[in-house]
Amino acid sequence: MVSEAMLPRAAVREVEQRLTAAGCPDADFDARELFRLATGRDVRLSDRPLTAEQAAGLESLCTRRAAREPLQYLCGSWSFLDFELAVGPGVLCPRADTEVVAQAAAETLAGIAAPRVLDLCAGTGCLGLGVKRFCPAAQVTCVEKSPAAFAYLEKNARCALTGQGRQTENVLEPTALEQANAPAFDWGPALNALRANQKPAYAVQPVQADLFTYWETLPEGQLELIVSNPPYLTAAEMEQLQPEVAQEPAMALEAGEDGLVFYRALAQHYKNALCPGGALVLEIGWQQREAVTALLAENGWADIRCIQDFGGNDRCVIAHRPK
Repeated sequence: MVSEAMLPRAAVREVEQRLTAAGCPDADFDARELFRLATGRDVRLSDRPLTAEQAAGLESLCTRRAAREPLQYLCGSWSFLDFELAVGPGVLCPRADTEVVAQAAAETLAGIAAPRVLDLCAGTGCLGLGVKRFCPAAQVTCVEKSPAAFAYLEKNARCALTGQGRQTENVLEPTALEQANAPAFDWGPALNALRANQKPAYAVQPVQADLFTYWETLPEGQLELIVSNPPYLTAAEMEQLQPEVAQEPAMALEAGEDGLVFYRALAQHYKNALCPGGALVLEIGWQQREAVTALLAENGWADIRCIQDFGGNDRCVIAHRPK
């Protein structure tokens, strides 16, 4: 048990041993991250004994992680490319392999001055924001159905790229110094009126809607890119999830008996929303390349190809509306 006055390295060893016994992968990394969360310090640079409050915080975090609560949820944010995304219960955790999809999607926009982009099943918004990070001039709309996930999407659309050289802080938005119970600051009549009516400044536009019907609202030929990381696990795979993944929202994971429900809708309904030559970029499961490419070919998509992730697994499929 982590206790008051324990030295940092001893505390981290204790946490690592308990996480290892609980079956947590990467227990050494997780232990260091939990220490950082509880103390605000890097264990490699710290030799001060833990206070009672820090020890209690680390003990609580260790217990939750040993119960296989995702580390991303405990942290409350997670890195994607070179920016941070808010994350927590109710939204799919961003993963490093999805960075490959974001980069591949952005590369399809080379030479287009102000591309129009749609991110479907957006979750945290990692793909749409990733495309925006690579292509600052892109006009990106991120669509998410889940109310729980949409709350994270909306926050990330406003905050994730702030300070990344692509978006500046909106001075009309409340800051961390403006607490909810603090007296309202008098900005003067003109700025107060503007502030009262100001909508949040979004790097990408969040929209709460359903992929299965959203296509009906889209005009023909207006988009240069559609990108999506839809649910793609089969019913059998849903029964064999790692404990951490099982705590992520099922609606972000499950895609029917064969895992292709969302790909069918995308292949059948979204081609006409793209301009001629426009690209569709889809994250796929590691065994889905043949099935997804066949669906796209059957529905008249052209120039279909697959890209692998960092581990050499099939990760995304790119297809185009014929010119």
